[in-house]
Amino acid sequence: MRHWWVKLAVFLAALQALVLSGAVWAGPPEPTQGGAGGRIIRVTTLAKDGPGSFKEAVEAKGPRIVVFEVGGVIDLERNSLTIAEPYLTIAGQTAPSPGVTIIRGGIDLKAYDVIISHVRVMTGRDGQALFSGWEADAFSTVAAYNVIIEHNSFLWGIDENMSASGPRFTGKTVEEWRKGTSHNILFRNNLAAEGLANASHPKGEHSKGSLIHDNATGIVFYRNVWAHNVERSPLLKGGVQALMVNNLIYNPGHRAVHYNLMALEWAGQPYATGELTAVGNVMRGGNDTDPGLPFLMLGGDGDLKFHGRDNRMVDRHGNPLPEFGRYGETRARLIRSTKPLADLSGLPVLPSGEVETSLLATAGARPWDRAPDDIRVLFFVAEGRGDIIDDEKEVGPGYPRPPETRAPFIEADWDLATMQPKSGRYPGQKGGAQEVLSPRDRSSRGTTR
Repeated sequence: MRHWWVKLAVFLAALQALVLSGAVWAGPPEPTQGGAGGRIIRVTTLAKDGPGSFKEAVEAKGPRIVVFEVGGVIDLERNSLTIAEPYLTIAGQTAPSPGVTIIRGGIDLKAYDVIISHVRVMTGRDGQALFSGWEADAFSTVAAYNVIIEHNSFLWGIDENMSASGPRFTGKTVEEWRKGTSHNILFRNNLAAEGLANASHPKGEHSKGSLIHDNATGIVFYRNVWAHNVERSPLLKGGVQALMVNNLIYNPGHRAVHYNLMALEWAGQPYATGELTAVGNVMRGGNDTDPGLPFLMLGGDGDLKFHGRDNRMVDRHGNPLPEFGRYGETRARLIRSTKPLADLSGLPVLPSGEVETSLLATAGARPWDRAPDDIRVLFFVAEGRGDIIDDEKEVGPGYPRPPETRAPFIEADWDLATMQPKSGRYPGQKGGAQEVLSPRDRSSRGTTR
């Protein structure tokens, strides 16, 4: 009889092939086409700025598709990259293996009509002292709208790993507030893991998955993995309207999903009721998860309308956990709805019992060509291992430094409308399970990989 991991590897490889071929799950409605139809801009250097750089490409004006003729690490040297020009598609899938990884920084998106795919961001502490003020997000929108963030890996954020933010109160009405902050943001098939806890953030402990700031609307989390974050997987602030479908939350610390309209932040403003629809999600406790942790917690003063069904929550031993709890004795109410509060039409939904196996095969950047830290995180999720960390060096040597690679981008080989290779085979695509094996493991399994 074959070992269980061999059977799992065969299944995951078949599932991955189906997903990459487009044969499974058409996906939710698209809020934007990004830079489709625009000019091709080639990234030809790993330098953080200058001619041929990623920074130069995203700062260009007009509709554009950013492709990569170089693979490796872009070191932002403890700065964040700001994207302010709209009509942009960033196609990290075009890079030669091992793809593109951004280190020592993050991405702040302040534009509209943007698609970002298959990029890794690993912010990290970079040796900074406790409370010293280095507090970058791995990724955040800032009053952006009509955005797709899909198949990216966001690790080691100092503030959050993957967020949607902006001003709370722009204008005089709730409708104006919502128009003035991030809205219509689709997070799909991303990995948001290992937010650093006691690192350099000036507020102290700050291992956070995703913050959705007050009054953000049209926020969709579809098929993402949050792993090893103390809280905010995600945190929805006052007046937020969000949809969560088929996500996996593993090893949350003190909170998983939570909603909080804080009276201290809304002083003098009329409260707006938040809305959350959560369908087919999985929360699984790990080494750092508080006993009895609920899937959804309510804090603050504002009410939350909530529709939930087929959400599965268990502790590290598979025992059921509660759906709902509180972390403030306030007047806030959970208002349950028997019907979804968001439109699920065109959004394929898996039963919760199938979510974990599916996501471990497909979430994150370049699932056909995994980076070692992505492999480590996902395998540890599968094995029920891993911890919340304070420093990237707790889980290995620190930032990756793979050698630079180069390959030309041949326009005729790609469908520029979908940014999928016409051959069906992506750069660096590997077959079978991807594991990081020690020399002893490779020897015992009779493999050279």
